[in-house]
Amino acid sequence: MGKDEVAEQGHEYSGKDYQDPPPADFIGIDDLGKWSFYRALIAEFIATLLFLYITVLTVIGYKSQSATDECGGVGLLGIAWAFGGMIFILVYCTAGISGGHINPAVTFGLFLARKVSLIRAVMYMVAQCLGAICGVGLVKAFQKSYYNKHGGGANELADGYNKGTGLGAEIIGTFVLVYTVFSATDPKRNARDSHVPVLAPLPIGFAVFMVHLATIPITGTGINPARSFGAAVIYNQDKAWDDQWIFWVGPFIGAAIAAFYHQYILRAAAIKALGSFRSNA
Repeated sequence: MGKDEVAEQGHEYSGKDYQDPPPADFIGIDDLGKWSFYRALIAEFIATLLFLYITVLTVIGYKSQSATDECGGVGLLGIAWAFGGMIFILVYCTAGISGGHINPAVTFGLFLARKVSLIRAVMYMVAQCLGAICGVGLVKAFQKSYYNKHGGGANELADGYNKGTGLGAEIIGTFVLVYTVFSATDPKRNARDSHVPVLAPLPIGFAVFMVHLATIPITGTGINPARSFGAAVIYNQDKAWDDQWIFWVGPFIGAAIAAFYHQYILRAAAIKALGSFRSNA
């Protein structure tokens, strides 16, 4: 029997039986009594703070340089790399503590898949939004004149695009991200490919990079409600608030679709095929 056949039957190469981890408690009241829960909240807060600080600073730096030199700054490609690279770094650093969500849409998708409890999901989202506000606040504190002049890194629907187009871009972009998260952290894949857990942050960061390349010209790329909310709170302009719903509704819909697709179509189909194989054996 080859490796692929062993993997299809849900076994590690070592011969151990593969089993999915049990679903998380729906409410998760026990989490409130654990230090590991509060440590995870701190990790999510700091990671999102650092994410927004570096990325928004990159956006503003590019706009300030390109204002005087059309070829100046890192360009849109550099901005996409900043977002993708920071996600890669921060997921790598925090995955073992909090799971490295750094995004309410990711947390929401994992909650729908019963990977995290309701209390943990809600508190993660609060920590992420507070971290995002603080991260953008630091950018404004250090570079207030550039911050106000160049839009504060806030997500807004670009001129020439209607709200439906912006919403669709956010839905599809978040689907790509959350689907990648599910695939990269799939315990069944980890059981048969021992190198995947080490590399999990890489495809997630690369997914963020690719989505930014596609959607920066449309919405500035949200796919992360905390990122959009934190920038809107500190920038506090009407346009950013008018478009804010796009950057919550779109990512949450995209995350829900990704969770359904991965958990109930891809994984369910694999389980049915496995049951059929065993019954015929």
